Amino acid sequence: MLIDKIIQELQDIPEDKLAEIYDIIHYFRLGLERELSAEETPTEIVIEGIHQGIREALSGQTIPLSEMWEGIDAE
Repeated sequence: MLIDKIIQELQDIPEDKLAEIYDIIHYFRLGLERELSAEETPTEIVIEGIHQGIREALSGQTIPLSEMWEGIDAE
């Protein structure tokens, strides 16, 4: 099953990188929820966003969660 392959890949990722992988998966899922509710995001854009997120995470281009929402005003 595909889920087994995904779990195996996750098990092979170093412990210190798991938070970044979690962020990628979490925000991908949130994007899917928006896509399903609004149907405004083509699949290709979502997939490219995942690829970009993985490239950034693996190259160390990350933002600590504690700083992620700084400067964003919620109404």
